[in-house]
Amino acid sequence: MPRSAIINVMIQAAMKAGRSLARDFGEVQNLQVSLKGPGDYVSQADKRAEQILYTELSRVRPGYSFLMEESGAVEGDDPQHRWLVDPLDGTTNFLHGIPIFAVSVALERQGTLVAAVIYNPAMDELYTAERGGGAFLNDRRMRVAARRDLPDCVIGTGIPHLGRGHHGRALVDLRNVMAESSGIRRMGSAALDLAYVAAGRMDGFWEDALQPWDTAAGILMVREAGGFVTDRTGGQDIFGTGSVVAGNEAIHRSLLKILQKPDS
Repeated sequence: MPRSAIINVMIQAAMKAGRSLARDFGEVQNLQVSLKGPGDYVSQADKRAEQILYTELSRVRPGYSFLMEESGAVEGDDPQHRWLVDPLDGTTNFLHGIPIFAVSVALERQGTLVAAVIYNPAMDELYTAERGGGAFLNDRRMRVAARRDLPDCVIGTGIPHLGRGHHGRALVDLRNVMAESSGIRRMGSAALDLAYVAAGRMDGFWEDALQPWDTAAGILMVREAGGFVTDRTGGQDIFGTGSVVAGNEAIHRSLLKILQKPDS
C-alpha cells in the first residue's frame, strides 16, 4: 500500500515510541511511577515516549505546533499545522500489565484532521488514516461494521473513575445502552476504542470527559472507514465538549438518541 510522506513520518515516530514502551512494558513492575491526579498515573515510560515523538516529529517537520498530553501546548512557527499527541493512551492498563494501550498521533492542517496513526506495540497493530485516502490496519483497508440494529451490536465506552467524570450521568447512559445492545466493552483506551470501531471490531463507541489527544487520531480513522463521529449532541465540537459518539450511520444515530435521554 503506497503511503504519503507525512504518514511515513508519523509511522516511524509512533513505532519508535512504541518500541520504547514495549521495553518498559516488559519491566512494568520496576517502573518509577508518579501520581498525577486521583486515579490517573503517569510513568517515566510515558514521558520517554512523548519525548521521542516530539523529537522525531520536530526533526522532520520543524515549526509545526504540538498539543501533547504531558507537555501541553507548544507553539511553533507554522500556525497552520498542529500535532496532537498521546504517547501512552491506556496508562492504567500499561501499569497493570494489560496489553491494551497505544501511541496516538494526529495532524491538523488549518484546524482539519488530515492524518492519523495509532500503534499498539503489545499486539504490533498499526492503524493509519489520511483524509480522503481511507483507513488501514497493518495495510488492510478498514471499514466500519455493517450491523444496523443495536440488539445485534457490541458497543464500547469509557467508565469514569475516582475524581473524574459525571458518575451519575455515566450510569444512566450505561443502563440505557445495556438495555438495547448485545454487549458493552470498556477497554481503557479511547484511541483503540475508536480504532476498533473503524476496524469493525466494535459497532459503536461513546465516552465523555475526553481530551483532544485522546480522540483526534481515532476520529479521522472512523470517518475514513465510512463511519460517523460527533459529540453527544450530534455536533462537531468534540474537542470542546470532550464527548464523542461513533459508529456507522444507523448505530451512530441510535446511540445519539439513547444518550440524549433525560438524566433520570
